Amino acid sequence: MSVKTVGYIGLGKAGASMASNLPRSGFNCVVRDADPAREKEFASKYENVTIAEAGPNAFKDCDVVITMLPQGKVVREVVLGENGIAKGLKKGCIIVDTSSSSPYDTQSLGKDLADLGLVLVDAPVTQRRLHDTDIGEATLMVGSDTQEAFDRVLPVLQAMAKWVFHMGKLGAGHAMKTLNNYTSAGSIIALSDALVAGQKYGLDPVQMIDVLNVGTGRNFSTSDSYATDALPKKYATGYQLALLVKDIGISKELFEKVNFDTDMPDLILKYFKEAQEGLEPTADHTELLKSWEKRAGLSLKVGTPDGSTVTALKK
Repeated sequence: MSVKTVGYIGLGKAGASMASNLPRSGFNCVVRDADPAREKEFASKYENVTIAEAGPNAFKDCDVVITMLPQGKVVREVVLGENGIAKGLKKGCIIVDTSSSSPYDTQSLGKDLADLGLVLVDAPVTQRRLHDTDIGEATLMVGSDTQEAFDRVLPVLQAMAKWVFHMGKLGAGHAMKTLNNYTSAGSIIALSDALVAGQKYGLDPVQMIDVLNVGTGRNFSTSDSYATDALPKKYATGYQLALLVKDIGISKELFEKVNFDTDMPDLILKYFKEAQEGLEPTADHTELLKSWEKRAGLSLKVGTPDGSTVTALKK
């Protein structure tokens, strides 16, 4: 059965960005957000988007409902809480959680939804470059207990992403997501250390990132978030530090559950929680660099790395 109508819950920065690809791909969409202004703004841009009515029956005509919410416990409340949407969904409807959730919370929710005749698929998001989510070039990591459910939602996922990986059973997508963010977080700490130590030595941090981007130290932060927002001191990637701390907590849980001993999650959490002190709860994750500057007793040179310091020397 082809999917014609898609529900979408959660129109924050990431949610609205991902959801925007669906009406542009021809899907009829029913949207909901905790902020009515976000709903109205999103619906005003597309003819085939309607705002969900109040109550659990708002998504009764949807073949697929996508959630993009802060974490799995919020997803459970939205789906199975007192006013949860599960009560109004038709049998066989597939709920796709694209949030950064614990794989264990996802597996538990999947069992409860199966008892109601509903199917849960996890499909969290990552991206190679900032704003890939705006243009359908994100990456989705999918967990699904059946190939049938995966095949049915695949056209919807492909409308939102350039790469779609079926990682395994339910929860596998969220496991991959947390390990992806854990790897990224480790590189953020190493890069922050390198920039302040480099400047203390006498290196130019803008040039350092240009060098890293044509060397083995290249990573998402060197090519995107630190280059576009941290060193220019814009701090506007749209990804909150609090969410990154939450994601590392999920990684720590996964390591403990699979009985793998590593000190790195606690070290990352130590640095990131220290960085949160004195910042707003909604602070962009690139603002954590301020903590490194404070500990180093310096202010990093402001600039936008763009490769110009190395391209001039190309043969």
